Amino acid sequence: MSFRKVLRRAGGRLNEINWKNALRDYALIVVGAAVGSFGLVAFLVPFKIAPGGIGGLATALHHLLGFPVGVTMLAFNVPLFLVGIRFLGGGFGVRTVVGMVLYSVFTDLLDLVVNLGPLTTDKLMAAVYGAVLLGLGLGLVFRGGGSTGGTDIPARVLSRYTGLSTGISFLFFDAAIIFFAGFVFESLDLVLYGFGALFVSIKVIDVVLEGFGYARAALIVTEVPDIVYYQIMAGLNRGATRLPAEGMYTGEGKSLIYCVVGRREVQRLKKLVRAADPKAFMTITDVHEVLGYGFRHRGSA
Repeated sequence: MSFRKVLRRAGGRLNEINWKNALRDYALIVVGAAVGSFGLVAFLVPFKIAPGGIGGLATALHHLLGFPVGVTMLAFNVPLFLVGIRFLGGGFGVRTVVGMVLYSVFTDLLDLVVNLGPLTTDKLMAAVYGAVLLGLGLGLVFRGGGSTGGTDIPARVLSRYTGLSTGISFLFFDAAIIFFAGFVFESLDLVLYGFGALFVSIKVIDVVLEGFGYARAALIVTEVPDIVYYQIMAGLNRGATRLPAEGMYTGEGKSLIYCVVGRREVQRLKKLVRAADPKAFMTITDVHEVLGYGFRHRGSA
């Protein structure tokens, strides 16, 4: 087979993969926008819970002035989108527009057309389930490479031109919206519910984007690395990496062993290391993805 045919075949396969990935991404954006708007309409808006963001601002204005939530979100997101292009460049793309529009359309569709009312009478349950669904929906949109607009645009602008971290900038705008909603509704409880819902939704977004830590990474400082490694290899059938180290206080030479194990193997690892070296110093951290022999591939976002 000629080199040109090989390139042509490889290019066709790459185009097919890109087409499938784009289709998957847009499907995630559509489903995510629907799920997020469902959480907003069925749980958060009826109880006046504003979990930050443009959705929270639209919730407050809906109860204050009677404006439709979806239309209000779109009315704020369009100029914010233009501001983002002006100050941050045109990297937002079509997927941001799709996510932004669908999120607003689904919200008013469920609220005004379907007339979906609150699915619970308990405000705490509404805050929890609304935040979980909102975080799940936004996480799916982000995983598809899209965005629903909102405070992430002014937060990124503020971060770029003030030197503040992006996280602090997000918190600044979201906190301002939550306090504004509390002022409008004259309720400190709703401020607390808003911050609680914001925290839950952020954690759910993190889980959707990164997943639960399905593996653990262990750093083991020991003076008997050969014995420790033998225990790990024999007891868990796991490999490890040995690095030279030096105690900063004592100046004595030590060894640093790096090992990745499954979540269910952590307790076994602790016992094995303790048996090999009772004086070993060990730290264990979450690992969201492992690429290599012995671990399954989780796929890309």
